[in-house]
Amino acid sequence: MNYAVNKEMRPVYLQLYRQLRDDIIGGAFAYHSRLPSKRLLAEEAGVSTITVEHAYALLCDEGYAEARERSGYFVIFRPTDGFAASSGGSGPQLSSRRTVRAAQNPDFPVSLLSKTMRRVLTNYDCAILEKSPNSGCIELRSALKQYLARNRGIRVDVEQIVIGSGAEYLYGLIVGLLGRDRVYAIESPSYEKIEQVYRASGVRYELLPLSDDGIDGAALSASRADVLHTTPYRSFPSGVTASASKRYEYIRWANRADRFIVESDYDSEFSVSSKPAETLFGLSDCDNVIYLNTFSKTISPSLRVGYMVLPKGLVKPFEEKLGFYSCTVPTFEQFVLTELIASGDFERHINRVRRSMRKALSEQG
Repeated sequence: MNYAVNKEMRPVYLQLYRQLRDDIIGGAFAYHSRLPSKRLLAEEAGVSTITVEHAYALLCDEGYAEARERSGYFVIFRPTDGFAASSGGSGPQLSSRRTVRAAQNPDFPVSLLSKTMRRVLTNYDCAILEKSPNSGCIELRSALKQYLARNRGIRVDVEQIVIGSGAEYLYGLIVGLLGRDRVYAIESPSYEKIEQVYRASGVRYELLPLSDDGIDGAALSASRADVLHTTPYRSFPSGVTASASKRYEYIRWANRADRFIVESDYDSEFSVSSKPAETLFGLSDCDNVIYLNTFSKTISPSLRVGYMVLPKGLVKPFEEKLGFYSCTVPTFEQFVLTELIASGDFERHINRVRRSMRKALSEQG
């Protein structure tokens, strides 16, 4: 293998991580094969062993590799995993090491929020009284476009982003977009309002049991569903995070004609890893993943603002079917979020929380 990084581009460990990840996915490292030692890889890439450790830690966090005491790092990802027999496990573990919370997420600083609100009142003037465009203010959607590219590996056009008042509202829009004649599949257990929205919408849905690394493969394979609604990162209430192999299994499942994935990415920003887990939207190249997130966890549950990112192929159908719906989030709140994201205050808060969670986790031993 030949590894090289551009030391002028930061962070260096992410460059190395991506190269290793791509080689694992591409089959350069076979399942259960040993990855290069930290020392050898550091010499080849011209970096420190600490940098290599950080890259390997990310591979382990996301389920591509595992560390074995006194033996090194070994590949645990297989592109062909899934659709086999049930894992046979006892189901999701509510407090596994991978998903345990290190600390309660601190509230967003009220002083910073009030300061931002005052700045919006001053700088935006009468614009806060104007009606928002139906899909949301262009300012917020543009800020989210840049944020998603920087932090979640999601690169989209502004037209693909839709703002709405919370996840439940957006779930309802998705049913209106994809249709009530489809069969929807959800995790079991899952966030109760997901099932409540589908039930209230009058659609057929299936409950797919979770194993310790995501939805049971046999259940997913046998499902009659056209749409898979999943929370790959720390699904509530089980706390299960889908492994890298499981995420690719979901994507392969959706590769058949006219299937879609609804990806709820709630809480992923507060991963104790050095970077948030990969999104299905970012991994898939089939233009059939709808990505959803909210500000309920990152700022406050009282701030009823969520957003979804549509595949390019659904932008026009959305406009034709649902484009007449008015945006349900006040313009003022959208401008406040715009300022928080554009100023960097939003990301600095997330980074502070993640550092405190990592510190608490290390203190727990």
